[in-house]
Amino acid sequence: MPRNVRLSLGAVVLLLNAVQWVAAEAVAAAAWTAPPYSYAANYISDLGVPDCGALFQGRELCSPLHPLMNTSFALEGILFATGVVLLSCLATGRARRVFVSLAVAHGVAMVLVGLFHGSADGPDHTLFIHGGAAAVGILCANTVAILSGALRSLGAPPAYRAFSIAVGVLGLLSEAFVGASASTAGLFERGGVYSWLLWSAVTGTLLLAGHPRRRPATADSVPA
Repeated sequence: MPRNVRLSLGAVVLLLNAVQWVAAEAVAAAAWTAPPYSYAANYISDLGVPDCGALFQGRELCSPLHPLMNTSFALEGILFATGVVLLSCLATGRARRVFVSLAVAHGVAMVLVGLFHGSADGPDHTLFIHGGAAAVGILCANTVAILSGALRSLGAPPAYRAFSIAVGVLGLLSEAFVGASASTAGLFERGGVYSWLLWSAVTGTLLLAGHPRRRPATADSVPA
């Protein structure tokens, strides 16, 4: 596949990924009316729980459109992994292998998030897999964002590099405050997820606008 076609396709995939997640989440949240879904207090994963009326960690769960959100979880993993792998041609050597490995790990993790629900009524291993996969997915995607800014030889503008590092770091830091308060758990969780969705949207837009298009002059290396 020609390099320019690969970059354009990767950009479209990343943009589509961000849009489909935000749209699916908004529709699923709007369908949750008893009690009303809270973007600040409820976890994103609550939208994928199939048990209506269940009480879990003090939150009453009832997501009528849980299949939609679980499909979006899995689709996000597939699209993000595909988009980053397509764009990995901007890197060379070890950096390229790291990008691909992180993208694939994120993809597998998010598919597992969609398959194994964070439900209190399910088997213990289901909740364990869901939580572990979510953590891996968040870590890998934010690390991709950070590395895309840290590697100068990708040919990205300085402003984009600073943005990528900042959004990835803030995403990881946001996750550290998820357990600070039940009333803000969902808000901080979203900080760690919307970070990579924003990165996907900005990266896709930048690439479609034509930056960067040059091939790196030297092999990339991952910072120690």
